[in-house]
Amino acid sequence: MSPQEAQTYCKKVTQESGSNFYYSFLFLPSDRRELMYTIYAFCREVDNAVDDPPGGSDPLEQVGAWRKEVSEAYEGTPSFPVTISLAHHLKKVDIPQTYFQDLISGVEMDLTIKRYATFEDLYPYCYRVASVVGLICLRVFGTRASEAKDYAENLGLAFQLTNILRDISSDAAQDRIYVPQEDLERFGYKESDLFASRHTPQFIEFMEFECQRAREYYAKAQEILQTLPPADRRSLIVAEIMRGIYSRILDKIETNNYQIFGPRVRISSLKRLCIAGNIWLRSSLLGTSTQQA
Repeated sequence: MSPQEAQTYCKKVTQESGSNFYYSFLFLPSDRRELMYTIYAFCREVDNAVDDPPGGSDPLEQVGAWRKEVSEAYEGTPSFPVTISLAHHLKKVDIPQTYFQDLISGVEMDLTIKRYATFEDLYPYCYRVASVVGLICLRVFGTRASEAKDYAENLGLAFQLTNILRDISSDAAQDRIYVPQEDLERFGYKESDLFASRHTPQFIEFMEFECQRAREYYAKAQEILQTLPPADRRSLIVAEIMRGIYSRILDKIETNNYQIFGPRVRISSLKRLCIAGNIWLRSSLLGTSTQQA
């Protein structure tokens, strides 16, 4: 497969996913947008290797194959469509291989870990599957300030915590509980209540606590953003679009009184595009401001 064919494949994977990320990529220059399609497709397919592996395959072997493919992408000898595209982009953009390997390590955790006793235990998982993606994106966006790494780490944590809260019910259906056990115990909400989809006063208190934690990470990211040089703030417009969309998901969870036992909390495609457009326009008009629309 040629790099061009591989790129077309990555774009198709991204478009068909319906992901929130797709709408933010539209505001990137074409070369960076294509690389983000490739990175998204990589994340998607590595995740599928664990959550939806090919019939009869061993997920652990699939993970090993992806580790090998990443190494071969850096050596210039990949064979998967996603890594063929990645190898092509790596000729122009310097992204440490350790980032991709760390991301794979995070996804691999789902093969052996179904519960997290404390938030400190959960943190490494969130960092690997979300914050590391943010660190990769800094290289794509050309963000230079070292402090931007703290921005990416905190925003990644906020995104992942939002995902965890939105997907509590569907994850439980797969016997995966990402919210810390210590938090469930603190508010007197049992696993049996979760499996039974009980929307109790204890559950509401628990969700209030968890949503506040996520908001603290959004706030930390915003505080760091304001300290960055103007050029770096402008480079992070895509990340800020994502912050706008994901924080709206958190808003919706709270507005719905934390009723996540039912249809997945979503933001419509039109709303996502409006959020993206408003944040981009505000950034353009104000020069360096990327405040949430």
